[in-house]
Amino acid sequence: MDPAILGRVLDSSVLIAAERRKLTAAQAIEDVQEVIGEAPVVLSAVTVAEIGHGIYHANTPEIRHRRRTFLDDLKATVPIHPLTDSTAEIVARIGGEQGAKGIHLPLGDLLIGACALELGYAIGTNNARDFNRIPGLQLISL
Repeated sequence: MDPAILGRVLDSSVLIAAERRKLTAAQAIEDVQEVIGEAPVVLSAVTVAEIGHGIYHANTPEIRHRRRTFLDDLKATVPIHPLTDSTAEIVARIGGEQGAKGIHLPLGDLLIGACALELGYAIGTNNARDFNRIPGLQLISL
């Protein structure tokens, strides 16, 4: 682990892909730790919302149940970082600065990225395209 990085915030893309592969939450985190080592891992509250959205969007009771179990298990084992006033200030600054340059960031990704910046963590993601546009954010492709 890079000594300047204290841990990792997992992006929804990594966890949604794991759930679609029918992994349990424990298996998903184990897969991530095989790549990043034993660095601390947290979720943004926004990640919880994005994964939760998939529960209510499921088209069968079986998928809905699997997704609910996955999210409940994640919430029971991985710390959730809330959106704070500091997170909001980071979002405002980066969103405004990048917007002034014509770079428009998806709000969910900006919120998750701001969580990582606030904590001094990197992002573990499958979505390098959007997160690479957040200045100062270190990415780990998973």
